[in-house]
Amino acid sequence: MHAQIVLFDGFDPLDVIAPSEVLYAGGTASGGAMTVELVSAEGPREVVGGTGGLALRATGTLDPGRPGLILVPGAAGRVGEPGEVPDREAGEPGEWRPDEFVPVLLGRTLATVLPGLLKAALDDPAVTVATVCGGSLVPAMAGLIEGRHATTHHLGMDMLEATGVHAVRARVVDDGDLVSGAGVTSGLDVALHLLERELGPRIAHAVEELFAHERRGTVWRARGPVPAGL
Repeated sequence: MHAQIVLFDGFDPLDVIAPSEVLYAGGTASGGAMTVELVSAEGPREVVGGTGGLALRATGTLDPGRPGLILVPGAAGRVGEPGEVPDREAGEPGEWRPDEFVPVLLGRTLATVLPGLLKAALDDPAVTVATVCGGSLVPAMAGLIEGRHATTHHLGMDMLEATGVHAVRARVVDDGDLVSGAGVTSGLDVALHLLERELGPRIAHAVEELFAHERRGTVWRARGPVPAGL
């Protein structure tokens, strides 16, 4: 199985590096059953992240028709003070600015070809789209996951709900071919869940031990009776 991890200007490095290392380790533990690649919608390029201008290199172009996993990270930047209005014209693509707002960085992706590629991926039953932190807001703002269940960083839950998504306050939400994680460190749990789901619990457990990380919480799925009286 091949995993494509998407880079875009202003991405959160931890959202990328944590699941990348977990999935790569899963590939090693499984004798190559999982491969990982950093990609961008525009093709191979240096992509500037939103944490101190840290850049990673995308080695390929996002291919929505390739069976496997596509993982979309969130962005790193300012959250903003209550009532503060973001300057949506601030900065240029590929330029890191310490005063960029997370919603602006995520919103900029809508002006690229990324939403169209994600739509093609979500329409393909052979592809699972996963997101970490604010990454779920990219397809949500593009109107691609209306009516689906997903999660995001706790500060973005209202924005997620405003797009018509059933926002779930869980660390990991599995909605079939859409798997999402909450805050940045949930990228570890998302990747471990994907390893367990795709390669089996023994592979996932071996990687969990390797990284000395125990997954938190219950993976939420729309199964079983609806809780009452809580």
